[in-house]
Amino acid sequence: MRLTTGFCILAFVWSTAAAAAAAFPDAAASDPRALGIMQGSPPPPDKAVRFTTGGAFRFPLTRWAFSHWRELQPTVNVWRGTGPVSRLPRAERADLDAVTFTTLDGRAMTWGESIAANYTDGIIVLHQGRIVYERYLGALEPQMPHIAMSVTKSVVGALAAQLAADGKLTVDAPVTSYVPELLDSAFGDASVRQVLDMTTSLRYSEDYADPKADVWNYGRACGALPVGSDYHGPDQCYAYLATVEKAGPHGAAFAYRTPNAEVAAWIVKRATGKSLATLLSEMIWQKIGAEQDAYFAVDAVGTEIGGGGFNATLRDLARFGEMIRLNGRFNGRQILSPAAVAAIRSGGDRSQFATAGYATLPGWSYHDLWWISHDEHGSFSARGIHGQAIWIDPQAELVIVRYASFPLAANANLDPTSLPAYAAMARYLTDGRHHPSSAQQQPSAARSGSSP
Repeated sequence: MRLTTGFCILAFVWSTAAAAAAAFPDAAASDPRALGIMQGSPPPPDKAVRFTTGGAFRFPLTRWAFSHWRELQPTVNVWRGTGPVSRLPRAERADLDAVTFTTLDGRAMTWGESIAANYTDGIIVLHQGRIVYERYLGALEPQMPHIAMSVTKSVVGALAAQLAADGKLTVDAPVTSYVPELLDSAFGDASVRQVLDMTTSLRYSEDYADPKADVWNYGRACGALPVGSDYHGPDQCYAYLATVEKAGPHGAAFAYRTPNAEVAAWIVKRATGKSLATLLSEMIWQKIGAEQDAYFAVDAVGTEIGGGGFNATLRDLARFGEMIRLNGRFNGRQILSPAAVAAIRSGGDRSQFATAGYATLPGWSYHDLWWISHDEHGSFSARGIHGQAIWIDPQAELVIVRYASFPLAANANLDPTSLPAYAAMARYLTDGRHHPSSAQQQPSAARSGSSP
């Protein structure tokens, strides 16, 4: 069979990414326990993770750091409350590691093989509300929070969608009606909706492969990266937002830019008069019956990092995902309204999304800080760099949550394995049969984006 042009482009993108990843030791060779990372009292200098020297984002030290973020950066608690832990029934299956699929570049793979291929730190699969699969690797343990990276954005998006459904947030209003401090920035003439759908036009680069990209100065301002002597920019998240310049007219195209999520977090705080940590605790975390407190990394003045600073245990993030799958109802109560979840699932403008050129995400859209696949199952997801993910498949009654420490940041490096793996798991749990998973759904021609 002759390959389509789109598949050829995707195969090239994936082979290039795979070649880059091959330069790193594999999951077994980079296991932080086997390497002795942060072991000893004190750990040897070559095994120590030092935030001040950038070790928190240097592979393979990341394989320890992502499960210990609170030891590296100041944080603020998201209280779980005093209520009982909600039950996640268990119906674990021994056959799921053998589920087969075909990667987007045409290679046969099993679910079990994909766990190592993606440098998974922890993964859980809920089917019909029951845990059918749960694994912990690397430095992660069940009781330990892991940094969710940009999955944080979708948590903020869920809060915003609920506030909009409650009439406490007007999405068509200008950003400055909530945050007048941004009048002279790129957001001065943007709407809340444009921020939530990332259709603002910002002079800002999110290219994780470029060491000079704006995203790194954003990280320095928010305290997520060490500040060197050559950095003279803002030392607070919100001060950084005021420096972002406009590149063109808003509302014309989707462009993934983390400052939008920080603005959204600022807006929901202004709309409620509460901190992000308090708001999440009261609106969701106490109500889902979380096992553990979650937490946000914060900047120099205690501002929660709304674009990527959320940390939670794997099971608690699964509870959050299951609540979203069930249209906001979980733990015997309606936590988010069905209208809020329906708003998220409705998706954004697919033609505007297409202009971003994500080769692995054809036909998708972005809405309320969530990624919407528009596939036949109505699947949608939260995505974070280095492999963090919540995958929700309503038709298959499936929720998959993964934490990972893949050596390369952009999820374009994991999608060719992850997306068909998710689809294969959905099919297998639904009808118990293995199917090829990529040949029928080749993407159209597109350039490779720097997808989170």
